[in-house]
Parts: sequence; C-alpha cells; structure tokens
Amino acid sequence: MTGFASPRLSGYAVLAASGLVAGLALGRVEPVALAAPFVLALVAAVAGNQPEVDVRLSLDRERVLEGDEITATVELFSAGGVDRFELLPLLPPELRVERAPARALHLRAGERRTFELTLRCERWGAFVVGPMLFRARDVLGIRTWEGRAGEAERLRVYPAEETLLSLVPPLETQVFVGNQVSRARGEGIEFADLREWQPGDRVRRVNWRATALRGSLWVNEQYPERNTDVVLFLDTFAEVRAEGRSTNDRAVRAAATLARGYLQRKDRVGLVGFGGVLSWLLPETGTRQLYAIVDTLLTSDIVHSYAMRGVDVLPPRTLPPKALVLAITPLLDDRTAAALLDLRARGYDLIVIEVSPLELLEPDSASSAQLAHRLWRLSREALRWRYEQLGVPVVTWREGEPLAAPLEEVNAFRHLARPA
Repeated sequence: MTGFASPRLSGYAVLAASGLVAGLALGRVEPVALAAPFVLALVAAVAGNQPEVDVRLSLDRERVLEGDEITATVELFSAGGVDRFELLPLLPPELRVERAPARALHLRAGERRTFELTLRCERWGAFVVGPMLFRARDVLGIRTWEGRAGEAERLRVYPAEETLLSLVPPLETQVFVGNQVSRARGEGIEFADLREWQPGDRVRRVNWRATALRGSLWVNEQYPERNTDVVLFLDTFAEVRAEGRSTNDRAVRAAATLARGYLQRKDRVGLVGFGGVLSWLLPETGTRQLYAIVDTLLTSDIVHSYAMRGVDVLPPRTLPPKALVLAITPLLDDRTAAALLDLRARGYDLIVIEVSPLELLEPDSASSAQLAHRLWRLSREALRWRYEQLGVPVVTWREGEPLAAPLEEVNAFRHLARPA
C-alpha cells in the first residue's frame, strides 16, 4: 500500500500550539501545563510509523453480459495492524454496487481480512475496476494517511443481443461452402429443377420417377450451399443522446447481434467503424472473429471530426467483391450518406438500417422549434427516397421495437422486388 501523510492538523495539534503560544505571550505556566498532554499526544503520533496494509482486488470474471452481476473480492493483510482503515473502490458509473461500497475496518497485527462486493453491470463497455481508495488513522486520530492501493482490474461487459427470427440473405454468394443457398445451380442438397440428362451427369442425380414417367433420362438440379461476406458498416460520426439513451448504444447492440447471427451461419463477417476515428476488421469466420468484433465495438465511441472522409481510405480487402454491406446509421452526417452512395455506385449489395433518433428529439408542441423539426424530418425523408431510387432498401429501427422487425421488412422488400 502506498500513501502520504495528510497535511491537515487535528484538534490536538491546534490545542497544543495555542497553549504554547499563550504561555509564551503571557509569561504564565498555566497555559503551558494545560497544553502539555496535547503536546505529548502530538509527539507520540508524529513518532508513529506509517501503517502497512497489503490490498489486493480481484474479479470472478473478466467478460460478462450486460445486466449480469459479478463479485469483486478484496483481500487485506497488515503486519503491524491498523486501528481504523477505510476503503472505497473506484468504479465507473456504469457499474452499480448492490451494497454499501465503503468499508471501515480494524486490522490486528498479522490479520488477514476478505470481503466481497457485488457489482451489477448496467451498460456495455470496456471498464477498469479499481484501484481502492484508502484512509488510515492512528489510535488517537491525529495523523491520517490517504492514497490508492491495489491493482486495477479490467472488465469487458458485452451488449445484450436481440432475438432474430431470420437474417437478410445476400444477392450473391461466395465460392466457399456455407449454409447460404446460392442462386447458381450446382452440387448441393436443395432441389432446384429437372432437366434432361446430358453426357457427364452422374448417375446419382438421375430422377428415376421422372424418367419412368417421361420415358427418357431426367436428372435433378440443386442449389449449392455457399457462404457470404458480410460487412457491418457502423456510423460513428454523430449520435443523439438524451436521458441516458443514445442512438450509438442501439447501433452497437444491433452490430453485435448481426455479427453473431451471420457467424453462426458460417459466413465471413467484417466490421468498419466509419467516423472521426476509423477502424476496421477484415471479414473472417469463427468464434475468434466474434470476440474480435465485440471487443472492437466496446471501444467504439463518437468522435467529432470535420475531416472529409470517403470509402477510399479503407483498405481494399475490407470490402470484398459481392459483399453484403449492412450500414447501421442514424443518418445524421452527410459524410456517411455520401460514403454509402459511393458503395452503391461501386455495385455493393447495400442495406441501410436507420437507428431512428426521432424519439429522442421530439420538441414540445408549443416550442418554436417545431418548424425546424419538420424541415429536418423532410430532409431525412428526401435522403431515404434518394437511396430507394438507387435500389437500396432503407428500414427504420425505432426505439422500443425489436431488431427483427426492420430485418423482416427488408426480406419482404426483396421478396416483392424479385418478381418485379
């Protein structure tokens, strides 16, 4: 434990100093005699040694989900003993203590003491728990030592995920094996159509029932199972925050949910954080990629910047050809709108999921900002219409509704657009 002697003087020191000064000023021995006990107490306190206490902080888990509870264990050991020892952990505001966090203890010489704190994770993020703030006092309470003790522990709180009934299928698949049924016909298990036999067809593909009915060899055609490249395009240029709610929080939850869903289907998933600070992860598969994506999302934050930025600054492998790009954006910054239009012009399969900020910016009915608010909403409608004219589905994810609702809207849009 490291600490420092407090510069504050106690009441004993004040009384001792007052008595000595009064005795010298008046030339009388009575004030000095009254101050003598306090002087002796002050000398004894100053001659005392600084207490030594070993403080160790540990967490039962390093990774938890949003809303879970964890246990923080504090271990104390003092070789010389401490009369009064007070502890208070340094905690971020996103972690709530179920019981009183401060503790006042009396440690005997050679005693070990352990106590636990239950912490509830109110919000996702990457946090640091600790170190511990301490205050130690001597027996008479004249001297006080304050400081920090113990090593800080890192904690990652993953965002709560939504329940999805289905995912948005891509328009084109890749050549690698996966769980996504390809539109192109080839070797697979999904039935596509019947056709007449041609030289080179395998015998196992012959449909014997159709052959018996038609009097000639007919074979089955299948749709092969392929995977797809999915890029989560997260807009971090701007957000709307009000009363502890923000569009960025919901966007991070949506990105984590979509990443897990597509990775479970053996697709390759990548991440692009497009904002004041640019970040990216190349598309990969597996559980390791899921942890890499979620860890990157935990550190994503809104950084205001006035720099003009386009998709040209991204490495070429970040956006592979035929990739399905899912843009999660509140549609608040023109730079993001221009970048998405550029992606569409390059031929990417683009879907825009608008994290609606309207519920957080509803003005008062009697406010003079009503006209400005209506004009702002009209400009957003014009931007959505521009996307739709280019064949880009734009769905709105409103606060309070599940993420599955806008995704089903995209599936319905594509289902109706195919016959057209």
